[in-house]
Amino acid sequence: MKRAIILDLDNTIYPVSSISANLFEKVYDLLEEHLPVGDIEAVKEDMGCRPYHLVADKFNFSDDLKAKGINILKNITYDLPMQPFDDYHQVKSTQIKKFLVTTGFSKLQWSKVKMLGIEDDFIEIHIVDPEISNQTKKDVFADILKRHNYTAADVLVTGDDPESEIKAATELGIDTFLFDPWDKHVDAVVTYRAVELRDVLNYL
Repeated sequence: MKRAIILDLDNTIYPVSSISANLFEKVYDLLEEHLPVGDIEAVKEDMGCRPYHLVADKFNFSDDLKAKGINILKNITYDLPMQPFDDYHQVKSTQIKKFLVTTGFSKLQWSKVKMLGIEDDFIEIHIVDPEISNQTKKDVFADILKRHNYTAADVLVTGDDPESEIKAATELGIDTFLFDPWDKHVDAVVTYRAVELRDVLNYL
């Protein structure tokens, strides 16, 4: 039996696609001025899955374009209604201790947490902000284990990205649950996987 669950935020608790048009409007306008038309849709799709700085590196943005996008995103908040995935409430209602660990710009990520109304669902919320420190999700996971006297076997890390929280947890020997509602990562090596978030309850 697990003693705690660590959840990601974006595309794990709520779908980024539900807010991306409003959230990224200014960044999309910027990118459309500087990128080839053929790259725009692929860049937009990636922005819905991973942090901007990683998208910028993947698509070889110029230093200036990367910096301009970061400057926009680090100074915005999201203040429109947001809804979690329908079955998040089932995860929320469990008595297991819950931690939220997400990567992104602090101001923006906190605004999402508040608009979702989930702040009180977690005993700790950690935002890994690459603009503030070099800390990684792996560092945060290790720190949670140490401070709460958990072994790797005590914890389950849940998220949507095999190259982010899933990879970090695997490197620490922590069991992983890949929430993959669109079957995008069929070849990912994980402990458990499902297309429904509520299925994580089977592994706690």
